[in-house]
Amino acid sequence: MKFSHKIQQCGLSPMRKFYPYEVAAEAKGLRVHHLNIGQPDIETPRAFFDAARDFGETVLAYAPAPGVEVYLEAVRDYYARLGYPITCDEILATYGGSEALQIVLPCVLDEGDEILIPEPFYPNYDTFVRVTGAAIRPIPTSAEEGYRYADRARIEPLINEHTRAILITNPGNPTGVVLTPEERRLMVDIAKEHDLLLISDEVYREIVYGDEAPSSMLEFTDAAENVAVVDSISKRFSATGARVGALISRNKELMGQAMKLCQGRLCAATLDQVAAAALYRKMDAAYYAGVREEYRRRKDAVVAALNRVPNVQFSEPEGAFYLMVTLPVDDAEKLQYFLLEEFQDQGETVMYAPGEGFYGEPGKGRNEIRIAYVTNPDDLTRSIELLGLGIRAYNSRKQ
Repeated sequence: MKFSHKIQQCGLSPMRKFYPYEVAAEAKGLRVHHLNIGQPDIETPRAFFDAARDFGETVLAYAPAPGVEVYLEAVRDYYARLGYPITCDEILATYGGSEALQIVLPCVLDEGDEILIPEPFYPNYDTFVRVTGAAIRPIPTSAEEGYRYADRARIEPLINEHTRAILITNPGNPTGVVLTPEERRLMVDIAKEHDLLLISDEVYREIVYGDEAPSSMLEFTDAAENVAVVDSISKRFSATGARVGALISRNKELMGQAMKLCQGRLCAATLDQVAAAALYRKMDAAYYAGVREEYRRRKDAVVAALNRVPNVQFSEPEGAFYLMVTLPVDDAEKLQYFLLEEFQDQGETVMYAPGEGFYGEPGKGRNEIRIAYVTNPDDLTRSIELLGLGIRAYNSRKQ
């Protein structure tokens, strides 16, 4: 069988590719601590399960292709409370933020086109772009500069006749960068001036550690034609398994093109949309504040633990629940195999996401990892301790 060159260019997820090795380690009786995947252990609010349980229809029917009315209205009202008025026909329900990207990218990317993405970036972006036939042109950043990328002199030289869009995550995955108001304005201006679509992945919107209020690129009404927002209930409500998200844009022509794909996949899950609507309706500002404070505790625990590991380098995150870390090893992926196959301390070991998959250039990020701090502070502290012990054992073995 001949497979497409597009799919063959895609790689496995660095967050999930080590799952068989995890299973083997656990079969040997080891406890594996998880730093590899953004799966929070914060309880999903009961409102989701109550709404699903109270679903009164006798037939679980197809939802309308754009989404269930109660869900679209709940998303609309959520944005209104944030100060960003939108209408229901500017929202499309999707299977999480991932499908929102899989819908919007083919709308603007053809074979040979390019999209700018700050690097390091969420690895699945690479898969979603490659299957369109387009390519990522990375916007380079560095830990020494705090992974800042909203700089005209850094971005504009990368724009050429093939450039169609810019994709950002704010707050950032995997860097934890949060754009300032001035940086958000600059990104919008660049998109407008060069007639590009700015796709803003905002699934971590409420998880910020400074004093700033949650923001959205929807604030720039003068850029209605140039902005599309990707959103999801996965992180906001710790409901990753529900797979409910949204593609939002005031660009009516874009949304009309996106509707073709929404109709082609028929609909997002009816029951999950109804339950997701209850989350938006019933979770108030106090809920978001509590979640944000819990992630702050977890971030502080990871930072404190990393500061006790010799010769690691990192930039403290401003938002989301990830950080990139440079390790004193030759290859973070080889270290991961070692941790799962050969290392243990008191019957425990640890997983993370090797950093090379977060870069477009092969070999870059080879001694970096992404940490997801989504478990309780004590578990995170132990996970980083295991990482430090594992690094020492790995480097000692090679001497």
